[in-house]
Amino acid sequence: MLRLTSLLAFALASPSLAPVGWAGAPVMRGGRHPVLRFCPSSSRSHQGTPLSLLNTPSHSRPPSSRYSQAQTLPRVCSHSNSELRHIEEGRAVIASAMEGGVRETERWEGYVDWRNRPATKGRHGGMVAASFVLVAEVLENLAFLANASNLVTYLMNSMHYSPSQSATTVTNFMGTAFLLALLGGFLSDAVCTTYVVYLTSASVEFMGLVILMIQARSPSLMPPGCAKVAGAAPCEPVSGSKKAILFVGLYATALGIGGIKGSLPSHGAEQFDERTPQGRKGRSTFFNYFVFCLSCGALVAVTFAVWVEDNKGWQWGFGISTIAILLSIPVFAAGSRFYRSKVPTGSPLVTIAKVLLAAALAPCRGGAPSASNGAVIDRAPSPMGNTELKEYCKTGEACAAADEATEPSQELSVLNRAVQCQPRHRALACTVQEVEDVKIVLMVLPIFLATIMLNCCLAQLTTFSVEQATTMDTRLGGLKVPAASLPVFPVTFVILLAPIYDHLIIPFARRATGTEMGITHLQRIGTGLVLSIVAMAVAAVVEVKRKNVATNAGMIDSRAPLPITFFWIAFQYLFLGSADLFTLAGLLEFFFSEAPPRMRSLATSLSWASLALGHYLSSVLVTIVNSATGRGGHRPWLEGASLNHYHLERFYWLMCALSAINYLFFLVLAIRYKYRNAGVIKG
Repeated sequence: MLRLTSLLAFALASPSLAPVGWAGAPVMRGGRHPVLRFCPSSSRSHQGTPLSLLNTPSHSRPPSSRYSQAQTLPRVCSHSNSELRHIEEGRAVIASAMEGGVRETERWEGYVDWRNRPATKGRHGGMVAASFVLVAEVLENLAFLANASNLVTYLMNSMHYSPSQSATTVTNFMGTAFLLALLGGFLSDAVCTTYVVYLTSASVEFMGLVILMIQARSPSLMPPGCAKVAGAAPCEPVSGSKKAILFVGLYATALGIGGIKGSLPSHGAEQFDERTPQGRKGRSTFFNYFVFCLSCGALVAVTFAVWVEDNKGWQWGFGISTIAILLSIPVFAAGSRFYRSKVPTGSPLVTIAKVLLAAALAPCRGGAPSASNGAVIDRAPSPMGNTELKEYCKTGEACAAADEATEPSQELSVLNRAVQCQPRHRALACTVQEVEDVKIVLMVLPIFLATIMLNCCLAQLTTFSVEQATTMDTRLGGLKVPAASLPVFPVTFVILLAPIYDHLIIPFARRATGTEMGITHLQRIGTGLVLSIVAMAVAAVVEVKRKNVATNAGMIDSRAPLPITFFWIAFQYLFLGSADLFTLAGLLEFFFSEAPPRMRSLATSLSWASLALGHYLSSVLVTIVNSATGRGGHRPWLEGASLNHYHLERFYWLMCALSAINYLFFLVLAIRYKYRNAGVIKG
């Protein structure tokens, strides 16, 4: 029986040995020719006879010269019905196995579609899938910035907060929203797919905006009105249950924003195959256009939405945000059949904690290293350099070899104890790849810390810069431009620059440098840091000029607009907006490409966490500066009856100096940093 099975498999695999008629027609069950089988070795009746001539009358056989020796079998005879059934079942099993092998090669390993079925190549992923993410981002950022860009005005005029209280509340709100992106990234890596996290978070943000819209429409939920004129009693700020409603709406919105920021960029980047140069270039283009779409949503927010808020009422402004986030849900869901989503692999925090504990607690007397396949992790001064992934993944090798056992690298060698020493408990047993993953996370953290100061500067765009513009002449011909619409300058610049950068600058840089990236991620981030230094210096100079105009016009205590155009403020917006373009896109791609696959959503969320900490740092700096400068009976720099009494220019110079020191810190890190190249180099 074993001999029969072996010969049958050989016959099925060889077209020249398949049962056919003399004219090439297959021998079918119930046809003219009976189904054939191999006979026992004792029978010699048909040895050497061509397969197609068996059971064919001799007078009707064609000349033997038409048949090659390859068309002959040792011996063949008829099958019984029982044997026929077994043969057909065997053929079905072999065909199914071959078909299953083809399907296996067509699947995206580790990815599923929106119904949690295996994602397949050709149907899922690519720029088509990512385009739905980009459109959803336009609507999501419109909903977010329609409020955030003008929220300080709403708190001052409608909730009767002071300028410093308004600025602190806005920075805390935006900081919390961005910091909660870490939660969204963690859930995407550990619990559910980025697809599910986005839809859930968008629903939460929608509910928060509905609460804010209802409060803005209901006078009974607002603080009592008052006249803000000189000599009048101070207005009573919102308090009690009304304040509770305000903050429930704000922080429900912040929770939804955090979940979206933590999942949407990663979801879009997951659509590209990083194992190919085309996939990596497509991913880079996606991040550039992600910032482009951020700016498109911001452009509508700071123009149309802000105008509606200032002229028609905040209930309509919140209504625009509510409609925008609601529309983003079906737009995002429309691409469901194209998406591929990474399967969650458990908590990355558990892996990090396990490696750190294992390295700290493992008793290591002999220091005997663990078994290895002789491969070493490859790092380079620039991402991919002038190499392609195919140089690492040779024919017949699995690119997943990088995930298998390798020798631990010498960077952060103290962590090698986790694999080279006997674990104190079996729960602390670590693989080499887990140790290397934790090393990568620890090495990108200093880069993350170096970007916080930049985002502290960006926080001024929604606080003191807006308050500066409210004291200036905002007329543009016969049109009065709302102060919160000032970000239109950097937003427009980003919209124009992003396509030029992706389609002209990057291709030119690739040809000039001979590298796949052209401009590295850290070079982009460093450019943004330099622009932030220039922006703070420009902001200080403009503030000096604004106060000189107020002093010369005798309008220090006046609430009337100063005779100076708001276009002066546009310069600091322009430099900070350019810094944001270079830094945000660079950070998103840097964290996504450098992070281990099982931690990518959480790592990408560090870009938004940097924004959050920047806003928090801005609030802390305001408090520290006021505390330090208010000693000895002096008036603090950032306090007074109006902005004209503030020493805002000194605060900006301080920010400029801190940014310059921060850039030097970043420069040292960038020079020493080595990128994680995909693949392994065989040792």
